[in-house]
Amino acid sequence: MPNNQSNPLPAGDRIAPMQPADLAAVHQLECVSQDDAWSLQHFADELKSPVASVDLYWCQNQLAGFLCSWLIAGELQIQNLATLPSMRRRGVAVRLLQHVIARSRKSGLNSIWLEVRLSNAPAIALYERFGFSAHGKRSAYYPDGEDALIMMYIVES
Repeated sequence: MPNNQSNPLPAGDRIAPMQPADLAAVHQLECVSQDDAWSLQHFADELKSPVASVDLYWCQNQLAGFLCSWLIAGELQIQNLATLPSMRRRGVAVRLLQHVIARSRKSGLNSIWLEVRLSNAPAIALYERFGFSAHGKRSAYYPDGEDALIMMYIVES
């Protein structure tokens, strides 16, 4: 199972926290990956927030993906996960999720929560592979009115 293994990163790849110098690249990746992209200011605010973490996946020297999460009240909330379209289906999102789950496990967290578009079958399938399960729905959650599926993962020690 992807959630119980920590696959080593391919040679030259790395996961690192977002730095101020990364803002433009992260925003550019967001804009080509999402229909309702976050603004550059939104990412700048995430960088300053004491509850936020933005983990970047670098493939060689190219930003291939990111995962933004919040640690609130002992729970991790995944806010945004994006992969550069040309880098999809190469394990970028899998490795970012593995990284965040491993960090959560080490920190003693009990659960990880997220919302995902009901129409995003590939993302839902990925989360289910990791052991996330559906725990409700948020009606008209997205700016275009689409509903979100609420999913949760129980972190096992």
